[in-house]
Amino acid sequence: MVKEVSVRQLRNETAAVVAAVQQGQRVVLTANRKPVADIVPHVMRESPWRPASVLRNLVHDAPADPGLLADLEDVRGALIE
Repeated sequence: MVKEVSVRQLRNETAAVVAAVQQGQRVVLTANRKPVADIVPHVMRESPWRPASVLRNLVHDAPADPGLLADLEDVRGALIE
């Protein structure tokens, strides 16, 4: 369930709103009864970047299919519709 909180309520009850968000509740901030922002729990995202050594290990452990170059040669110059 989404909780609606006015700007005035947020100002007066900041700790309670933050506590609700920390517990996983989504909050819609309103101004003049109109939604203006969503306050949502933070989601820790893992960076997609990896060190070059990790990539080297992946390529070493699982090399490309030996027939890949032959397959690419077959489709080179083919029209893509």
